[in-house]
Amino acid sequence: MTNVELDQLRKKVDETNLQLLELINQRAETVQEIGRVKEKQGMNRFEPVRERAMLDLLKEHNKGPFLNSTIEHIFKEIFKAGLELQKDDHRKALLVSRKKKADDTVVTLKGESIGNGTPQFIFGPCAVESFEQVDAVAEQVKAKGLKLLRGGAYKPRTSPYDFQGLGLEGLQILKQAADKHDLAVISEIVNPAHIEEAAEYIDVIQIGARNMQNFELLKAAGASKKPVLLKRGLSATIDEFINAAEYIMAQGNDQIILCERGIRTYEKATRNTLDISAVPILKQETHLPVFVDVTHSTGRRDLLLPTAKAALAVGADGVMAEVHPDPAVALSDSAQQMNFEQFDHFWDAIQQYLGVHAK
Repeated sequence: MTNVELDQLRKKVDETNLQLLELINQRAETVQEIGRVKEKQGMNRFEPVRERAMLDLLKEHNKGPFLNSTIEHIFKEIFKAGLELQKDDHRKALLVSRKKKADDTVVTLKGESIGNGTPQFIFGPCAVESFEQVDAVAEQVKAKGLKLLRGGAYKPRTSPYDFQGLGLEGLQILKQAADKHDLAVISEIVNPAHIEEAAEYIDVIQIGARNMQNFELLKAAGASKKPVLLKRGLSATIDEFINAAEYIMAQGNDQIILCERGIRTYEKATRNTLDISAVPILKQETHLPVFVDVTHSTGRRDLLLPTAKAALAVGADGVMAEVHPDPAVALSDSAQQMNFEQFDHFWDAIQQYLGVHAK
């Protein structure tokens, strides 16, 4: 074969490559359009039966020289790339997406900005038990110059026989203690019907892990226009977590704080497994502030400080942890709450950590 013949064949390959490129891009545009139609109809993007039918058709018409196994491998990669395009389009369309809004969303509570680059902290008891209990914790929070107080009034528990919370009375206690110490209240609401009455007593609606996909609750929280702290579900993927936040924002409420609180795995050393990598992923994928609940993720007092440092190290906008005057007699989750001496040590260590790493 002469050099001229070789050059001609190479030119033919180049022309074929360009033709393939044009056809692949045409296919991609069609796949994107299919994805938009599926999204409108609420259909799943991935259709394995349809993919198998397309592969069978290609193999039926394959005349070689490629083996059918090679053709199947090549087109599977093309199909996979098309599915990724549909996912990218979905992410771009989401209101919570970083692609939709490049700037960070900042949530302001009692003059404190969450999501502006300065870490914030939420402390309080697991469950509201009495005014004296909440008031004592609020005093400790206030003494540290903090503004955010958490406490559970409605407690969705695994066992129906465990303490379920004081309900509306608990919210009233939180409000009374918070007003006394000039704090903002974060508390979980479990029923859409309770949001209107709860709005009088709380500053932030918390949606807990077990309710992350309670879509009616998400919509009601969004419609309330109050800031929402949304916790990741026990077995939720990051995509599912992001889409839960989208339910809230679709109601016109962009004041959302995402909260990673650990996911359920086979590991028994901790209450849950803290997915620390979720923090930078959520920061990249969304424009929303991200907190880490170190109490529910670990369930262990001895792990609160190192996991809080880890959360801040990977870019979390804040940390949530539980404090109780006397955890030994707490009505719920006594093993994971700090007493006041432990709280002081935790806070001093965090301040030292932040001071060192701010230099």
